[in-house]
Amino acid sequence: MTDYVIQQFVNALSAGSLYALMAVGLAMVFGILRLINFAHGDVMMIAAYIAVFSLGAGLPLAIAVVVVVLGTVIVGLLMERIAYRPIRGAPDVAMLLTSFAVGQILQNGVLLTTRLAGEPTLIAFPSPEQLSGVIQIGAITVPKVNVVSFVAGIVLLGLLTLFVTRTTLGLSMRAAAEDLNAAQLMGIKVNRVVATAFAIGAALAAVAGFLYAVQAGQVNPYMGFTPVLKAFIAAVIGGFGSIAGAVLGGYVLGFLEVFVTALAGIGDLLPPGSVPPEVREFLRQWLPSSLASYRDAVVFIVLILVLLVRPQGILGKHEAGDLE
Repeated sequence: MTDYVIQQFVNALSAGSLYALMAVGLAMVFGILRLINFAHGDVMMIAAYIAVFSLGAGLPLAIAVVVVVLGTVIVGLLMERIAYRPIRGAPDVAMLLTSFAVGQILQNGVLLTTRLAGEPTLIAFPSPEQLSGVIQIGAITVPKVNVVSFVAGIVLLGLLTLFVTRTTLGLSMRAAAEDLNAAQLMGIKVNRVVATAFAIGAALAAVAGFLYAVQAGQVNPYMGFTPVLKAFIAAVIGGFGSIAGAVLGGYVLGFLEVFVTALAGIGDLLPPGSVPPEVREFLRQWLPSSLASYRDAVVFIVLILVLLVRPQGILGKHEAGDLE
């Protein structure tokens, strides 16, 4: 049972790191523009497709990752410049609908491109050898991609924290998150700050999209929906507009999902004699293996409970967001 608990803990850390990377991009843009960028998931999808074509062209993994990040950042900057900058200051609903429109444009653009290239809608992801296979530590089995997800998440989030708290541009982003108009009056170049937020968010989405595609083993134009939904839930739980809240929410979501999955069928997994027969029967009745299929429902129930107790999220504030 100890090995089983450790295994689930490792799985939760890996999932939480991926969700945190997804959520931070959403939180940064919302913190500055009050925009819930639902096209963020489609940016991850774009990153996955760039990775498919880069790896398919025979590029080494390191070069392919650079191409994926640069390509996705360019998409993020174009998205901000063409779609979001012209409507800055518009009602929130207009910006929200624009994000949906941008997502549809990205989806249909990829769908059209793949069809013109003669590729199927569903493409198998050419997982590189470095991310394939598992690492065996005693009785603990850890997929290599999970290790990379955890390490990449910790390193990138740490670098982002240093950027936001130790650089002039990072401090400008925090000021813009507090009050965009006041920051502009103080001489901060708002356009550069907003573009930087989109670029960083796109870069994080590129890494998350790449790792998500490796785990999924396939890509398609509609694969961005689930990641953006997970990122949205994580950001809301942690506190929308807060980078620290998005990170915390990502790990809470990861542990919650793994916790529900691990408890499903726990009565059949316990070693014989470890618990009284009546306890085993109780667990089999109330925590059946079919519970794992209701994982998302449990996550949404917890989300509702968090919002009832603390509507602004665990680390959120009642007023303007922060980039702490």
